[in-house]
Amino acid sequence: MQLRVVGDQPWDVPADVLAVPFIGEPRFEGALAELDKRAGGELASLAAFGEMKAERYGTALTAGSGLRAGRVMVVAAGAADSITRQVVLRVGSAIERRLAGRSVSVLAVWLGDLGDRLDGGAVAAAELLARGIVEGEFEPATIYRRGYKNAPPVLDELVLIAPGADLSAVKAAAERGIVIGEGSNLARRLDNRSANDVTPEVLAGEARALAERYGLAIDVLEPARAAELGMGMFLAVGSGSDNPPRMIVLRSGEEGASDSLARRLALIGKGVCFDSGGISIKPADRMEEMKMDKTGACTVIAAITTVARLAPGMPLLAIAPAVENMPGPHSARPGDVVKAMNGKTVDIINTDAEGRLILGDAMCYAEKLGATHLVDVATLTGAVARALGDQMTGAFGTPQSWYDAVAAAGERAGEQYWQLPFIEEYRKDLDSWYADFTNSGTVEGGLIKSALFLREFATVPWVHLDIAGTAYFRKKKAYAPAGATGVAHATLVELALAGAR
Repeated sequence: MQLRVVGDQPWDVPADVLAVPFIGEPRFEGALAELDKRAGGELASLAAFGEMKAERYGTALTAGSGLRAGRVMVVAAGAADSITRQVVLRVGSAIERRLAGRSVSVLAVWLGDLGDRLDGGAVAAAELLARGIVEGEFEPATIYRRGYKNAPPVLDELVLIAPGADLSAVKAAAERGIVIGEGSNLARRLDNRSANDVTPEVLAGEARALAERYGLAIDVLEPARAAELGMGMFLAVGSGSDNPPRMIVLRSGEEGASDSLARRLALIGKGVCFDSGGISIKPADRMEEMKMDKTGACTVIAAITTVARLAPGMPLLAIAPAVENMPGPHSARPGDVVKAMNGKTVDIINTDAEGRLILGDAMCYAEKLGATHLVDVATLTGAVARALGDQMTGAFGTPQSWYDAVAAAGERAGEQYWQLPFIEEYRKDLDSWYADFTNSGTVEGGLIKSALFLREFATVPWVHLDIAGTAYFRKKKAYAPAGATGVAHATLVELALAGAR
């Protein structure tokens, strides 16, 4: 897709479709009034007819008679006092999603007043809109279905209209947004692929291809090497499947190098390519969704490739422990005791609390490789989805300063996080008669106990993002299809790039 940024007025820009975001109730004043006048009063007619409503992400299409665009789309950004970076991002996605099944080669988007509502002005709005339009292109139905006709259009050209703005700065920001959007779509495509398509070995192969393309170093640990390193938890989870586990390690920059903030940052993503629950088998209802239990791994793999595109050679580490959690003759059993890489012993009470086991060994390995700061991303608990739904990611972190840095990256990315507490009193619920602790406590406070478990494997600043509620949508939205959302990808990219030189 070609990108062009112009300082013209919107009525002078040729395009198949001109998208016009508006804030609050439609008011035909200033440039919007002039646009309506040149369109022969079509926009005012839409408003009078009830088609142009203020409900956020609502859209309407009309003919562009009198304009250089073939058609005009209006899209509601909602109330002025509630416009955030996430809203602007989703406005971009809603524009692209509204064009599904239509023949559109050139899309023009007028930034309008959106920049007035954001720190960074038109430059910030351009980055978020461009990223949103790219993310809006993603359609999971095209992965396995040939000739699917209702996908959003693949654009030849995106034109951003920003009269009065610094056009070079707007273009640079929009180009950055496009790259981040493409990375998000990479994560989503990997994530949506089925379990019989993406095994741990296949995921490692995908990571290897990306490493070759973007100049990353890669190491893939097979079971024998993992055993030599003492990764007893990781191996226990993968022992029940005929598809053996893989510990995928990607590195950007020189080995042992630090970024400009003196960090050796490691991104760690849970990669359960299918989660049956193991011996503690899950109910059949919605088990097909458990191909999505690899979201964290797909996210960190995509994030390091995105960073490599935007800041080649910047020091960064991504680790994706990839397994299948299946019942079988060699599966881990409730009551088995395994030893983690850091020497601690774990009493496996519930084999469906498997994500924390593979993450624990991956966190230890990240520190062994020199990581000074950790962030893990995982579809870890159903409890977080019940508590926060599909719009807010639950997060834990220590020390507070490191959590705050991750949260600030999330703000820049237009993603929402809610910090949850470590409640020390709950740690005793993980006590075991036979081992240092168990992998699962009582149901009450289970979300917090999962984080307390993971904390046992971090000796450096660490943040845990539980994306079990936000990793995928069960129903389509105006700004997204059903399926993987790409959540946390942009946050990790922003966090890493804060250390770029």
